[in-house]
Amino acid sequence: MKTVLVIAGFDPSGGAGVLADIKAIAAMGCFGTAAITSLTYQNTQGVYGAAHQSADTIRRQIDPLLDDFTIDAVKTGMLPTVDVIEAVAERIASHSLKPVVVDPVVRSTSGYDLIDDAALEALVAKLFPLAAIVTPNAVEAERIVGHAVTNEVEMERAARSMVSMGARTALVKGGHLDLGGNAVDVFFDGLAVHTYSEPRIATTNTHGTGCTMASAIAAGLALGRSLPVAVAAAKTYVAKAIRSAPGLGKGHGPLNHFYFLEQSS
Repeated sequence: MKTVLVIAGFDPSGGAGVLADIKAIAAMGCFGTAAITSLTYQNTQGVYGAAHQSADTIRRQIDPLLDDFTIDAVKTGMLPTVDVIEAVAERIASHSLKPVVVDPVVRSTSGYDLIDDAALEALVAKLFPLAAIVTPNAVEAERIVGHAVTNEVEMERAARSMVSMGARTALVKGGHLDLGGNAVDVFFDGLAVHTYSEPRIATTNTHGTGCTMASAIAAGLALGRSLPVAVAAAKTYVAKAIRSAPGLGKGHGPLNHFYFLEQSS
């Protein structure tokens, strides 16, 4: 069984962060390990704060895992401070960990800013060059590239900009946008543009879609799939997990990461 290392924040409601990551990785047939970067205070209705972990605490979580497991892929999520980003980048580089999926988690669905501008600059400088793929949603992409991302043309422009910033490839997720009744993601691999589309689902059960998508891609890469194939499989998986969401909580509810177990019962 292939092993994926997640380095991300903890969401106690279970819809996003490392809990969603581990569920997605397991659903894709891999084993998930995790280092927690921040303890967030949140539920389906919003994010109310966070207690960030120190760089040393994160290193002390990661190092025993690297000593014990063969890591077949890495997925990073919420990396809240410059020190944490630098520590994570150093461990990835010094241990030659790859492939790396960088999900630049900068703002929650409820509008809570999860990292400041200095941390975002460090994320681009330190982690983009180590990433096989970066996976921001449209709102996150806007903050990274500094221009509007409201349609497919602007999504492609943002993806190309992130590759020029040092990322090997970039996937801009458009689930937040209304693009003719479809949820469209745009992927630029440095040479060609690929578009992935699923029918848009009228639902508020979208908590943790970005985390889930990035982790599913990481699992696909760990299994030896090419990037376009891993992205396509993750896109289909997330759509099915949204479509069968259990409707939990009073706000943006979580996905059903194991929808296929219900179908087979």
